[in-house]
Amino acid sequence: MSGFVEKPEPLQVPGLTHLHTGKVRELYQNEAGDLVMVASDRMSAYDWVLPTEIPDKGRVLTQLSLWWFDQLADLIPNHVLGTELPPGAPADWAGRTLICKSLQMVPVECVARGYLTGSGLLEYNESRTVCGLALPEGLVDGSELPAPIFTPATKAAVGEHDENVSYEEVARQVGADTAAQLRQATLAVYGRARDIARDRGIILADTKFEFGFDGETLIAADEVLTPDSSRFWPAETWEPGRAQPSYDKQFVRDWLTGPESGWDRKSEQPPPPLPQQVVDATRAKYIEAYERLTGLSWS
Repeated sequence: MSGFVEKPEPLQVPGLTHLHTGKVRELYQNEAGDLVMVASDRMSAYDWVLPTEIPDKGRVLTQLSLWWFDQLADLIPNHVLGTELPPGAPADWAGRTLICKSLQMVPVECVARGYLTGSGLLEYNESRTVCGLALPEGLVDGSELPAPIFTPATKAAVGEHDENVSYEEVARQVGADTAAQLRQATLAVYGRARDIARDRGIILADTKFEFGFDGETLIAADEVLTPDSSRFWPAETWEPGRAQPSYDKQFVRDWLTGPESGWDRKSEQPPPPLPQQVVDATRAKYIEAYERLTGLSWS
């Protein structure tokens, strides 16, 4: 059992039709048929959407995605049409709202890995493969891979795990041509982003993308290269053979699984509210990632 600890009631805005409540985002449609995507401050961990929000998180995710879309514009078009607030929208939506093209979404999480960790490490330790791709002996947690790999996953509903699948399974599900486009775009974008991040002292260990089609054109959608969708590690502390410090939910995960929370991850009980020090530390990490990557000051 998992999902929302306290599922929010979506705000009703004149002229907008509410379509979906995700882990982080609320999705609406305007009268022109465009999507209105609003990034909340919700935090998810271990397939639960927690009862405690992280202030400014939704704005960080939105502004960082916009910055990355600009860096990637020559490689892949994106779904953003504008950032203006819809008429009647609350002031709190400012900085966290995107007006987007409505796309035919591809039901695949497109993951690129340049380093071994997470679910990839678990599979490697069992079979020396990740998503069916053979890897050399001797790799450990945090090892850089010989070359980046495309390791797709099926998209899961809120509260369920995405499931890693082979490239061949993706080709079976969406067709060989689309699978090839997904792999090419994912690895091209990862390569560009990895180099940009490296120049700023950050390792992009892995990241996931979502794509859709606008007619025949493949388009980058949702968010890109944020701490919610990526593992960013400070390069100065990278040391293979152990878990790496990261710019993401590390403080949240550590507290939830530590003795102070009193929460048993294997139980069906929802996780408790986060203490203020965990909220503050997590917010600071998200802002630090934004500032180091973009070179801009958060305000």
